[in-house]
Amino acid sequence: MKLIFRYIKRYSNMVALAIFIKLLGTMVELALPYILEHIIDYVVPGGVLMEVILWGLLMFAAAIACRQVNIKANELAINNAHKISYEVRQELFIKTTNLSGNQFDTIGLPSLISRMTSDSYNVQSAVQQLQTMCVRAPIMLIGGVLVSLIMDANLAIIMVVMLPVLLAMVIAISAKGMPMFVKVQEKLDSVVRVMRENITGIRVVKALSKSDYETRRFAKANEEMTKQDITAATVMAMPGPFMQMALNTGLALVVIFGAGRVNDGLMKPGVILSFLTYFNMITMGVMGISRIFMTMSKANASANRIDTVIGMDTDQMILSEEEAQKPSGDSFVRFEHVDFSYGGDSVSDNKMDFNGEEREKALSDISFEIKKGESLGIIGPTGCGKTTVVNLLMRFYDTDSGGVFVDGRDVRTYDKDELRKKFGVVFQNDLIFQDTLRENVSFGREVSEEQVRGAIEDAMAADFVDNLEKGLDHEAAIKGANLSGGQKQRILVARALAANPEILVLDDSSSALDYKTDASMRKAIAEHHSESTVIMIAQRISSVMNMTKILVLDNGKCIGYGTHEELMKTCDTYRETYTAQMGAIA
Repeated sequence: MKLIFRYIKRYSNMVALAIFIKLLGTMVELALPYILEHIIDYVVPGGVLMEVILWGLLMFAAAIACRQVNIKANELAINNAHKISYEVRQELFIKTTNLSGNQFDTIGLPSLISRMTSDSYNVQSAVQQLQTMCVRAPIMLIGGVLVSLIMDANLAIIMVVMLPVLLAMVIAISAKGMPMFVKVQEKLDSVVRVMRENITGIRVVKALSKSDYETRRFAKANEEMTKQDITAATVMAMPGPFMQMALNTGLALVVIFGAGRVNDGLMKPGVILSFLTYFNMITMGVMGISRIFMTMSKANASANRIDTVIGMDTDQMILSEEEAQKPSGDSFVRFEHVDFSYGGDSVSDNKMDFNGEEREKALSDISFEIKKGESLGIIGPTGCGKTTVVNLLMRFYDTDSGGVFVDGRDVRTYDKDELRKKFGVVFQNDLIFQDTLRENVSFGREVSEEQVRGAIEDAMAADFVDNLEKGLDHEAAIKGANLSGGQKQRILVARALAANPEILVLDDSSSALDYKTDASMRKAIAEHHSESTVIMIAQRISSVMNMTKILVLDNGKCIGYGTHEELMKTCDTYRETYTAQMGAIA
């Protein structure tokens, strides 16, 4: 709950106003039965019509005032709750975009999505209730008891005796149910994960006729979450029937003993009617407190999950020049004896994963260098560590050992934005956004129309873009569903080229292109972006054979490094791949 109160503090004035208005409305509501009792027992027996009318008008005015004040309080509470939940989601989103690769892998995308949606909604509900129900219910309970004691202490003892038992039951059950809601949210993470996998891979699911299989898999995750939710809700609902029975019993006792006291002349009839109203208010107060505990239990679990992410300290500190490693050469991009494994924990020994087991290396003793304006091709089988090189170069992850340098500096000395502005990147399975092609290429950067057009032409995308009815204003569907694979790749390459990056990274960016288009695109990049240092990851040797240097990887290790001609002489794997691929083309 610390997170909730931290955000409430930012809106303390508006929250205090909502609480004050709600308190005022509740106090007026508490006064209504007392006014009614006075009218029945004292005004009506007096027989003065004008006095009856005046007191009736007073009660009517109080009822209208109560209604209007409560409406205003609720409006303020809703407005404050939405503003706070907006800030929670905004801060959570910003934090998510700045998580390191290891932190992101640890939490997982499905969990981050459910924290952004379900958990933030639970926090919003709690903030709203803190300003309304959390004010009204205790005041109804305590105020109802106090007024009842003032009106007739003997009759009020019935309620006073029952309330501590009921409240103790609510608190005990809530303490048991709170951890259960944490498990509910964890099960929701699994549901989101399965749903996301199926939505992302819906074409594969349909193509392989696996809809029934995936439906069963989702049903299993959904059932587990539903069972956990039912268990938690059942536990939290346990006090309800007992409280209702106890309160109804108390209500009956009030009527029985109250009638006896009226008959004995110890109290007036209006007091019984007022008592019944107050007893109903007290009942609503107790039930409201029960609902508060349920909402707060959910909100506490959700707030802790959100705070876990927002409160994460960065595990990628920016180093000073004195703390950083120094490159041994003057190359523009340089790796020196780099080792890296996924699944590391910045707190523990970086050789161990989160389960305390030794991690398998994704890269082992990798070294290479290229000068400004030169190019590097990286080739090797799937899973050999090609993309990992880019992840380390852009500092999505930090190395276990060794150094990564850009422009003569350890990448750990750069501010992340400063470092990444040097890059234009096309990743594997990169994303086309639901927007115009122009916006997909410019991507919110300060690039001119001329730069966009030049990038489209260099990426060999002009031929199909110009044939579209709206050209660059053509609206791409979600994930570029209305574009072919080759069209998407060319738009992505244009995005990478548009800002004239210092370092151009193309990770398997031409797999959907024919050889002619691929060759034309590489030629255009070489001619019009000669100052860019190019790193190209590819499966085709034809895409990298003209690079300044070629790095051949296998199982995270360098098995060849040099020019095409050098590798044909020194690297058996490269030579065999070349023969297989180029022979197939011939």
